[in-house]
Amino acid sequence: MAALLLRRVSRQFSSHTARNMGTFTTVPPHPTKCQATYIFLNGYGEICSRTRTLDAVPTNIEDYPSLAWGWKTKTGIIKDFYMKPVADYPDPFTGGLNRLTLCETYDDNMEPTFNNHRYECKRILDTVAHEDVWFGVEQEYLLVDRHHKPLGWPKEGFNEFHGSFYCGVGANRAFGREIVEEHYRACLQAGLLISGTNSEVTPSQWEFQIGPCEGIAMGDQLWMARYLLHRITEAHNVIASLEPSPENTGFWSGAGCHTNVSTKKTRDQGGLIELQKLVAKLGEHHAEDLASYDMNGGKDNVRRLENMHLNNEFTWGIGDRYASVRIPQHCAVAGKGYFEDRRPASNCDPYLVISTIASRCFHEEKILFHLNN
Repeated sequence: MAALLLRRVSRQFSSHTARNMGTFTTVPPHPTKCQATYIFLNGYGEICSRTRTLDAVPTNIEDYPSLAWGWKTKTGIIKDFYMKPVADYPDPFTGGLNRLTLCETYDDNMEPTFNNHRYECKRILDTVAHEDVWFGVEQEYLLVDRHHKPLGWPKEGFNEFHGSFYCGVGANRAFGREIVEEHYRACLQAGLLISGTNSEVTPSQWEFQIGPCEGIAMGDQLWMARYLLHRITEAHNVIASLEPSPENTGFWSGAGCHTNVSTKKTRDQGGLIELQKLVAKLGEHHAEDLASYDMNGGKDNVRRLENMHLNNEFTWGIGDRYASVRIPQHCAVAGKGYFEDRRPASNCDPYLVISTIASRCFHEEKILFHLNN
């Protein structure tokens, strides 16, 4: 009965979305075959996809075939790369037996590509599996038109107090809610652990929360949620910008990807002491680790962090939303819980972020990989 209800809701969502995505999505899915959409990052860190027909839904992730494709590098050379499926989810757009398949990328020597940070992230997280690390993320983004003008903004911009748009309701305070709601439903239908959404301080800026997730699943689910967001905004002919501090938004707040972290010890009674120990370790390599917190080796995040007064000095505090890392007030009162790293930018690679945090907190080893190494 539960499976039947899920399929029914999925069909209803697909039908609603079809109004924007084109009439092709109203064609019933094939009763036995599977359209597997392979999702991967290209050499520029952009989300890409290609679809293949499978005779049936694979039982295990290992049963998906690897795919090869040719890609022109920045030097103009066309090289072969390979997509290796690592996680799959129900396709909320086409329904039926169709799947969304997240992939790692490998070069023609079957070595991880330079921006396949999942491979190393999983290695690090596997070594600290006994810590039972949970992650959660708060992904902020800005809805803009094809000319990169934020939705709903007047020509001269906004000069109102920031707080009037945060969690705002009404046509003069919330822009793009239909997109947000469609994305929320798509994430739920895909089986992602989306826990909420809200409008943010900057007009047409929104946030969704994913987690808590165990280990590598955090990175997998965030990339999949981003893919779903881009597919839905594509259907509405707008763009979900992950720029940390867009130049055309003036004095308004930038966009981050706050990352929440807990372990078995921090979630147990007396965990506050353990939280303070972990936060202190993060402060030892603040400047170096910022290179892992956006998609351009730390350069994209500079303006956002300067506006937050976080760029040069590591700070932490209880309930302090202007600190680099904060322990929420309710966690301090409970004496246990999680900490929130507020430094990651909205366009960060989550695999880099969570592996950096895990390395600093539990290994104290040098981070050996960055996006531009």
